[in-house]
Amino acid sequence: MLKKGILNPQLNDLLARVRHNNTLVIADRGYTYFPDVEIIDLSLIDDIPTVLQVFEAIKPNFDICKVTMAEEFKLENTEAVQQAFFSAFGKIPLTFKPSDDIKKSVPKAIGIIRTGDTIQYANMMLESGRVTEQ
Repeated sequence: MLKKGILNPQLNDLLARVRHNNTLVIADRGYTYFPDVEIIDLSLIDDIPTVLQVFEAIKPNFDICKVTMAEEFKLENTEAVQQAFFSAFGKIPLTFKPSDDIKKSVPKAIGIIRTGDTIQYANMMLESGRVTEQ
């Protein structure tokens, strides 16, 4: 029986299948449904769990070389909300693209982790791989 780390067996299974340069999406509660992409639904009620909570939970055992978020995130959220996300990423490179452009890449993702998050455009696409020091 697992005593530490991620306890959800479906989430553990999904994470174990991610390889180098694969992508994984952590999404808010209203994210677009993609019928051909595996979805692990962790949503319980509004803001439980949040995108950032899921990110923090998987980060210790997941090599992330890039995070991509929607440009709209910067327009729709306060400086404090933005800073909370940027701080969580640490040295992981962050890029921004229009939300519609990100959605075009989602069908190639290994899976989507749906949360209960209500923050506008809090969705993030994680690319697996190691961050190289420049």
